[in-house]
Amino acid sequence: MDELTAEVVVAGAGPTGLMLANELALAGVDVLVLERMHERTGLSKALNLQPRTAEVLDLRGLLGRAEHRSFATVADGHFAVIPVGYTGWDTRHPYQLGIPQAEVEAALEERLAEQGVHVRRGHELTSFSQDADGVTVAAGDVRVRAAYLVGCDGGRSAVRKALNMPFEGIEGEGHGVSADVLFKATPPGAPTEWRSMGNMVTSRSPGKFVGVIPLNEPNLYRISFGDRLNRPENLRAEVTDEEVRAAVHERFGPEAEIAEIRWASRFSDDSRLAANYKVGRVLLAGDAAHIHFPAGGQGLNLGIQDAMNLGWKLAAELRNRAPATLLDTYEAERRPVANRVLNNIAAQNALIPLNANQLALRSLFHDLATLPEVQHHLSGMVSGLDIRYTPAKAHHPAEGSRLPDFPLNNGHASTLFHKGKFVLLTKTPTPTPHTEVVVAETPTLPWPDLTRVLVRPDGYIANTTGATEPWLT
Repeated sequence: MDELTAEVVVAGAGPTGLMLANELALAGVDVLVLERMHERTGLSKALNLQPRTAEVLDLRGLLGRAEHRSFATVADGHFAVIPVGYTGWDTRHPYQLGIPQAEVEAALEERLAEQGVHVRRGHELTSFSQDADGVTVAAGDVRVRAAYLVGCDGGRSAVRKALNMPFEGIEGEGHGVSADVLFKATPPGAPTEWRSMGNMVTSRSPGKFVGVIPLNEPNLYRISFGDRLNRPENLRAEVTDEEVRAAVHERFGPEAEIAEIRWASRFSDDSRLAANYKVGRVLLAGDAAHIHFPAGGQGLNLGIQDAMNLGWKLAAELRNRAPATLLDTYEAERRPVANRVLNNIAAQNALIPLNANQLALRSLFHDLATLPEVQHHLSGMVSGLDIRYTPAKAHHPAEGSRLPDFPLNNGHASTLFHKGKFVLLTKTPTPTPHTEVVVAETPTLPWPDLTRVLVRPDGYIANTTGATEPWLT
């Protein structure tokens, strides 16, 4: 058995694990990524990056890699498949980026390799033990001694299960299926480009839905369908060709001819949230910490933003520059965000009509959703643009909010965060208060009444005084 050491072991090389590993490597942390699969699947799976995730990637100079691999720019989001626009949000990315999960993973793994870190594939975490000084991880023929272990290993997380972590929430009653389907010819009435969420999903009977999104190849479509009232006895049962064909014919009629079903996967409408994100030296992120029905396209995005929040805090802890409670703020900040996502998904599920009364409710809600204030509220919720980490004793409304990517003399503010450090934006000459702080003089700030703003590495306002003491030691 190989005996290895690392500062952090990341279990799982999906978007969350790869984003976290990139953040740690950027800070000079010795990180080891273990992945049970021998190679990337190449399956499309999730299909979007929300506006806030685009901002997060831009903070690290990663957005261009994703844009290069994307196949669509979608002008709106959706809430229960009711389109909601991003008007009124101060963002340079008021859109969803259509990109398969496999391409997100490829972009992140490419950047990780450039930082000298390579995923160890074919190494499934089988056990671990922790003590006051670290964690010992066993994965196949490898044993690793590390300071921390982070489970980014999905909804059936081995790390979470080994912790005996309660994973409670709502047990659904239905199920859904996603499939990538190649047609012999464009189906009647099918869109050929994904530019909006309007008319992407239809429902012809209570509780059932069929959605369609054109992908990055002629006549290749993502077909999503489900039944909120019924689920198979075995949710892991293989999706049959007959199921996919039935959904296709319901949406497009029997004249739609399938050439190939490239991939199909079944999912539940359960929603669950880990009771804790941190136990000693073991942490959870992404689907290992929360699962939910894929309403609104929030799952992958939630995980990437978990990783962004955790990465700089864990690096600060390992480099002895973090206050005693900084790492605990990861759970304190991110678990409420996940809980809010689960709540908004429950609301979206309730708007899939099961009877005449609920159909009337959906119709009324659809009308309300056209109001600008409602559009703004809903789009901020599903996009992540409205996330705030407001401290208990905030001195200004800006504290805890995301920094808008406003223009500087040379580019935009996001470029200041490429190294993963704190940024002090100031209107007056100011000496560097700490080696982990980048000082940038600017004639203007998004808040005219402020003269300086300390911004966290993840792009949220730490304070409006410039003081580093609560954040760095």
